[in-house]
Amino acid sequence: MKPLAEQLRGLDTLTSLAMGGLQVQLQPIPGDVAVIQVSIEGREELPIFITSSDSQVLCMCYLWSDAEVRPERRTELLVTLLELNPSVPLSSFGRIGERYVLSGALSRDARVEDVAKDVAVLSDNALDALDALSEFLI
Repeated sequence: MKPLAEQLRGLDTLTSLAMGGLQVQLQPIPGDVAVIQVSIEGREELPIFITSSDSQVLCMCYLWSDAEVRPERRTELLVTLLELNPSVPLSSFGRIGERYVLSGALSRDARVEDVAKDVAVLSDNALDALDALSEFLI
């Protein structure tokens, strides 16, 4: 199995093409687990993080924290996220600790072209989610 950085060689160029020429930068995140941060021009506040396991490549975008949710609308937000999950293409809502995330997963042997498409869709979905769900946020 290829190391993640090797598997994702050319991801910046392919993601840029999938996003109409927006500039894309890749940054390895130091640590025990291989993680690549993908920053997209004009969307720097919503970077995509890519990591892998033996069975999958996981792409994830942190959306907001618990502290940013209107307390009186939290339950309604959770119901809305569950209802939206099936209709959000190639992405799923979830939580990691105190953070809400949008994620997508591919097979561990996915082609870099497929990862680029997933990153582009995930980035678009994250922007759409922030817009559609802003009424629940402070």
